[in-house]
Amino acid sequence: MTVADVGVRVAELGAIKESAELGPSPSASEAQHARGKLTVRERLDLLFDPGTFREIEQLRRHRATGFGLEDRRPHTDGVVTGWGKVGGRRVFVYAHDFRIFGGSLGEAHAQKIHKVMDLALAAGAPLVSLSDGAGARIQEGVTALAGYGGIFRRNVAASGVIPQISVMLGPCAGGAAYSPALTDYVFMVRDIAQMYITGPDVVQAVTGERISHNDLGGAQVHSCVSGASAFLHDTEEECLEEVRHLLSLLPSNNREMPPAVPATDPADRRTEALSGLVPADPARSYDMRAVIEEIIDDGDLFEVHAHWATNIICGLARLDGHVVGIVANQPASLAGVLDIHASEKAARFVQTCDAFSIPLVTLVDVPGFLPGSDQEHGGVIRHGAKLLYAYCAATVPRVQVILRKAYGGAYIVMDSRSIGADLSFAWPTNEIAVMGAEGAANVVFRREIAASDDPEAARAQRVKQYRQELMHPYYAAERGLVDDVIDPAATRQVLADALDVLRAKHVPLPERKHGNPPF
Repeated sequence: MTVADVGVRVAELGAIKESAELGPSPSASEAQHARGKLTVRERLDLLFDPGTFREIEQLRRHRATGFGLEDRRPHTDGVVTGWGKVGGRRVFVYAHDFRIFGGSLGEAHAQKIHKVMDLALAAGAPLVSLSDGAGARIQEGVTALAGYGGIFRRNVAASGVIPQISVMLGPCAGGAAYSPALTDYVFMVRDIAQMYITGPDVVQAVTGERISHNDLGGAQVHSCVSGASAFLHDTEEECLEEVRHLLSLLPSNNREMPPAVPATDPADRRTEALSGLVPADPARSYDMRAVIEEIIDDGDLFEVHAHWATNIICGLARLDGHVVGIVANQPASLAGVLDIHASEKAARFVQTCDAFSIPLVTLVDVPGFLPGSDQEHGGVIRHGAKLLYAYCAATVPRVQVILRKAYGGAYIVMDSRSIGADLSFAWPTNEIAVMGAEGAANVVFRREIAASDDPEAARAQRVKQYRQELMHPYYAAERGLVDDVIDPAATRQVLADALDVLRAKHVPLPERKHGNPPF
């Protein structure tokens, strides 16, 4: 082969690759834009640092026959796979191309995804999926279903080893929806993303219910009602920018620590505003987000599941430049009680932080678990036990701060010293007890109050007595269940010092195949 022949081949290769990058046709790209969606290449440009994306298996084609498939064999087979840099750190990706077979999954398509998932796990780097596909390629039958099985198996193998992020930018129907559910974080974009096991047509045929795609499984539904999506965004651009932000807070794998940055906010900054943000009266509400933003670096909280189970706040932040996970009751929603959804949300967050060596800070102001037959029949015991299990199993540094109320079993579950918190601090406004003073007095002194000539006066006296004897702010500290009672203005400095001393924490684990958590 002559030099000229090589030149011809190189030119041919360049033309083929250019065609593969452009997609099936200009009209297909126009149709994608008409749906309000970006093309796969536009999405990759937003996700990765400029010029860093390296595609693999770009020239892959399917080998299926029948139903006209043998005459349609586009390069990439409807999925783009490879790796690039996000903030200078390596990240792997697979991204569906809806312009080719509607992004549906066939044998070759699945094998490309399997390959990049295996590479991500071997390299110890995060995996991002940009989902915009119509599910299994019906023309390829069971081989398409087997392809999904291979993805699910790899999702589980990578779980807790590398961060897995699913970004929903179009439809995700049937068995395909289980892959996002197996990953660590799910992002969805309003109006263009949907996830469901059975679509509206099947729902109508089986149940008679008429429902739209968005009302059945849209971004709003999964972010606010089902909890299947952790993040909700209005545009793809905003969504992918937040994916980049999340990756900046996560380690590349479970053998590394989360990336630290030089602190721009002094660790010893006093938080004087906290005394005004949190009312001393335990019956008054306030927004816990304002408290968190005062404590963390630059007030920058990356909240997870912000629209679901709003009675508890979970999010990632930095404290003195180091990443921490924040779990906090939210008095502004349901008075901050724990219920089924809040327990499940926090348990998942605690478990994820523990998997990736992210220390936990728990801010407590909880009146208890939500009472009621709906909660009991819905399994609040089982769901509450998920949060209890997650905290007890967590080996990362764990610091608890009790702001006001900490009543009953909810106090225990919110990372109390008794279940393994390394350090526990309390404000002078703390009230740690089996229940509130009024309820306790009604139980303990019920007969005495009932027999009194002035029951209300007797009740008030006993409430005061119970509060003075068992609920004063130093009761738990006197018994070693709180390490110190601190000035609220010193909260940030105390937390920074505590996390610094715990940074090298190591907990040997017992030999076992795995625990048996209350799923």
